[in-house]
Amino acid sequence: MRANGKSTATQARVDSWTWAVRLFKTRSAAAEACRGGHVRVNGAAAKPAQPVKPGDEVRIRLSGVERIVIVEQIITKRVSAPVAAQCLIDRSPPPPSREILAALPRRDRGSGRPTKRERRETDRLLGRTED
Repeated sequence: MRANGKSTATQARVDSWTWAVRLFKTRSAAAEACRGGHVRVNGAAAKPAQPVKPGDEVRIRLSGVERIVIVEQIITKRVSAPVAAQCLIDRSPPPPSREILAALPRRDRGSGRPTKRERRETDRLLGRTED
């Protein structure tokens, strides 16, 4: 392990790496997301201990937003944001524009859950697809 937090290891646990590059606030949150099926490595659902190596694609679903990152460098300790940014390549799609968000139907507060039809319309407007 070097002083700047970068290691000479060739692979790391997916929960540890995603926490180290600041995709999650805590390592336990990263592990919970893996157990919940919100983390995929190279298209396959990942368990917390699954190893990642440079070149792997990691997809994370957080709060309805998908983050797609490519592992550039392996680190296991949390480092500063500028250093962490050098350890990944962010291929995430841009967030929806303000015009699209303004066109979304608004529900009155306290009106209950959206119906299946309303949810599908909202997903269609946001460009979300079913996996």
